[in-house]
Amino acid sequence: MAPTDETGQAAQQSSASGTTPPARAPVGGAGANGRMPRWLPRAMVLALTLVAVFQLGSWAFHQLTNLLINILIAFFLALAIEPAVSWMASRGMRRGLATFVVFIGVVIVSAGFVTLLGSVLADQIIKLIEGFPDYLDSVINWINTHFRTDLKRVDIQEGVLRSDWLRNYVQNSATGVLDVSAQVIGGLFQLLTIALFSFYFAADGPRLRRAICSVLPPARQAEVLRAWEIAVNKTGGYIYSRGLMALISGVAHFVLLQILDVPYAPVLAVWVGLVSQFIPTIGTYLAGALPMLIAFTVDPWYALWVLVFVVIYQQFENYVLQPKLTSKTVDIHPAVAFGSVIAGTALLGAVGALIAIPAIATLQAFLGAYVKRYDVTDDPRVHGHRRRGEEPGLLTRARGVWTRRPGAERPGHGSSGESSS
Repeated sequence: MAPTDETGQAAQQSSASGTTPPARAPVGGAGANGRMPRWLPRAMVLALTLVAVFQLGSWAFHQLTNLLINILIAFFLALAIEPAVSWMASRGMRRGLATFVVFIGVVIVSAGFVTLLGSVLADQIIKLIEGFPDYLDSVINWINTHFRTDLKRVDIQEGVLRSDWLRNYVQNSATGVLDVSAQVIGGLFQLLTIALFSFYFAADGPRLRRAICSVLPPARQAEVLRAWEIAVNKTGGYIYSRGLMALISGVAHFVLLQILDVPYAPVLAVWVGLVSQFIPTIGTYLAGALPMLIAFTVDPWYALWVLVFVVIYQQFENYVLQPKLTSKTVDIHPAVAFGSVIAGTALLGAVGALIAIPAIATLQAFLGAYVKRYDVTDDPRVHGHRRRGEEPGLLTRARGVWTRRPGAERPGHGSSGESSS
């Protein structure tokens, strides 16, 4: 009751003096009645909704990453076959039939090459397995001769068969058969997905362009069509340059394999040309491994010669052949091409390395129309030269540094000192 009495007394005193006591501020910033602001619940619901939408979008993007990459590959494949399909369509053939004919041709060539290469590889593996005891005997004899040991092939075979690592390897291989089968089935499904999307993109290219242009104003429609045309030209130029380099590489390796009398030289040359050009990053190593293996079955020194030739030709291709062809067909600087491949590999792996150059070439050509260019001034420094008379030469600067050394006599000072003395 004491606080109530004090409050009443304070109210009476304030009323007696004619003033009103100041009202206390509401606790927690609430309204006059101590309620929550009306905007706060809606703000909390909006923030939670945005967070949920972001999490859902991130989850969906990660789930659909493989599908998006397949669609991207299919789009570039459709751009690559667009010139052939358009040429057939301009001759009166229906666009869907023209696309089907191109796809059938690509499938027949690829299947024939894989079948022929598989038979050659299987034949060489059988020969290698049949001749493995002779190779092992020659290695054992060389070791016994040079190191004065008494090794026998029977003892080595028994030791290998009874070793723990062979038992573990067999068990791991047995358990990994299912994983390999799943990867093969997944790879076939991925190829089927890419083929279907490529067919639809190529066959319904005009309809797709009309659908995109229908939601854009006329000025934007012209830009989209021009960008599409640039992408087709640059992708076709990239495929052309790669095919030309594959032809040159195949001919060069065929000459080497023919000189060394390595069997199946034409097939191996085609293998080296295609794999080294159209499989990025590891294509060079895969392309050179098979000829080395088959050359080893003929003579181990032949395998070394093939390795040396592959390394030398790869340097010639990287620093001489590829920059010239790429600059003419794709029209980008070699340093830009190299950097784009590295960036594409970092972003999308092997797929990014394969489509990086045509993508950068398309972007460069499209943006070139919006970059205003000026005439370059006729200055020697533009060409990497200095103006004459601006800076002293190397000999003059060296002479100036020498004369500024402590204790060094300057020209003319010694003679004046002698005359004064």
